[in-house]
Amino acid sequence: MTTLDAVKAGYLDSMTTLIGEVVSVHAGDNENLSKDEHRAIQVELDGIVGDKHRGYVRSCYSVDKQPAGSPRRNERQWSAISIEELKEIAADMGSQTSITPASIGANICIRGIPQLSRLPKGTLLKFSSGAELIVEEYNPPCKDMSTIQAELHNTSNTAFSKAAKLKRGVVGVIEAAGKIKTGDDVTVIIYETPRWLVRSG
Repeated sequence: MTTLDAVKAGYLDSMTTLIGEVVSVHAGDNENLSKDEHRAIQVELDGIVGDKHRGYVRSCYSVDKQPAGSPRRNERQWSAISIEELKEIAADMGSQTSITPASIGANICIRGIPQLSRLPKGTLLKFSSGAELIVEEYNPPCKDMSTIQAELHNTSNTAFSKAAKLKRGVVGVIEAAGKIKTGDDVTVIIYETPRWLVRSG
């Protein structure tokens, strides 16, 4: 069963669980929006240690509902992408070289969850250390990242944005602290509307 099939089939049925593998982990605050690869990252309740997006609060962007610059809850303490989606993006861009998770600023790259970007809000990612991450929303491709990828892969400035639509991964918050390492299994528990919340008739 694919991730999308599980999402469609799982809302009113028993809890749907998928298993993936951590390909790589990343953290940092580089000027080109990339993140440095590490053997392991430590996640705390306020985010990933040493990462640009750590914190409970962030400033609003111009695309947010609130005025730009005003403080709001940080729903982007981490970001994740699947290796399968990265390969699809590169192919759709016509790139002769691979797109790395580090170059697009992802914190975690996962194998075995090919449609990771379609995981619904509330989905839980659990790791062996006890670390738990909750999905908040899909991570749309931005203009700045598209420009950076154009320079790296000799494509147009819009190629990445078009190819990465609905394939850029997801972002979320930390539910429980712990360490995430390359090679770890990740248990993905897809959010489902509870039966008691569904009205009959």
